[in-house]
Amino acid sequence: MTKTPVALLISGRGSNATALIEACKAENFPAQVCIVISNNPEAPGLEVARQAGLRTQVVDHRPFGKNREAHEQALHACLTEAGAELICLAGYMRLLTPWLTSTWAGRMLNIHPSLLPSFPGLHTHERALEAGVRLHGCTVHIVTEDMDEGPVLGQAAVPVLPGDTADALAARVLKQEHRLYPTVVKHFLDKTAPACQGGEALLVG
Repeated sequence: MTKTPVALLISGRGSNATALIEACKAENFPAQVCIVISNNPEAPGLEVARQAGLRTQVVDHRPFGKNREAHEQALHACLTEAGAELICLAGYMRLLTPWLTSTWAGRMLNIHPSLLPSFPGLHTHERALEAGVRLHGCTVHIVTEDMDEGPVLGQAAVPVLPGDTADALAARVLKQEHRLYPTVVKHFLDKTAPACQGGEALLVG
């Protein structure tokens, strides 16, 4: 089968990137990782990618100072040279400019640790507990100019349990992130309907 070249963007450990890397090893998975890029030279996920035999690249944002677009132009050059046709943000901790989001419109996905539109931005697990919600989870969405507001492609929900801490809730959500992201990427590329996994609710829009 012809596989779509996908670039993974990370800033840290890259656990969601690892889940996608593993998924791409399957012959029937419609994507292959063409490059893993980080803005952080010390990101542990880079070594994970190297151990998997994948091409890696660092596009450090710091030399660009406050010029976010110049940094993104350098990033875009790497993506283009690697032949990427889809970007998956996997813990990429940079606010993106309209230049990059418009350049890759409809071809950039992100995973966010909440059931959007609830709790966009940071500290989602703490905010979910403070709000007293009964369900929490994660969302894969198309990236647009407005942060965490792009069209939702899929969501996985977990119950909020009595006595939950932010760390405990985050750990349960992360397990669902690792299942949801590859499933949604597969659905996005080959249009096959994903199935519920792991006993948790998987809702695909």
